[in-house]
Amino acid sequence: MGMSLDGYIVGPDGGFDWTGPDEEVFRFAMDQIREVGVHLLGRRLYESMLYWETADQDPSLDALMLEWTALWKPLPKVVFSRTMTTVQGNARLAEGGLAKEIERLRGEPVDGNIAIGGATLAAEAAELGLIDEYRPKVYPVLVGGGIPFFPQREQHADLELVETRTFASDVVYMRYRVPR
Repeated sequence: MGMSLDGYIVGPDGGFDWTGPDEEVFRFAMDQIREVGVHLLGRRLYESMLYWETADQDPSLDALMLEWTALWKPLPKVVFSRTMTTVQGNARLAEGGLAKEIERLRGEPVDGNIAIGGATLAAEAAELGLIDEYRPKVYPVLVGGGIPFFPQREQHADLELVETRTFASDVVYMRYRVPR
């Protein structure tokens, strides 16, 4: 996920327009999604990504956006929601809690990583000790509040730096492994 330098994934107004990636960052995100075998999403993220289920029908999309759509649309997705009863595209509603769902997915032959998106869902996964790696993209902006990338809980976690990359737009990608 993208976050501001002061640690938020959305600002105090709920906006995240400052995370609009340039072409270099967007291509990097596409390379990352190619490594994903299944994507777990909270309801809000799922709803914001619904556009991509039919985006290939939008004649105004450029080749890069069509390439993203071709990657996103077939990707299996599991949606966690207490209010939704149906989902669209190559998605299904989670059948149990997050821990049970991840345990089940880890036991299945899945090509690729299990990605988790959405602040609430990711916070729950972190609290349950289910995250193997953190991969934030830090944008050079201070938003002063909003939804934090890392929940404010009294939880200590040592991390090992695996990779960093700085883009021409001054976005910094960091990949940290949780040692086990």
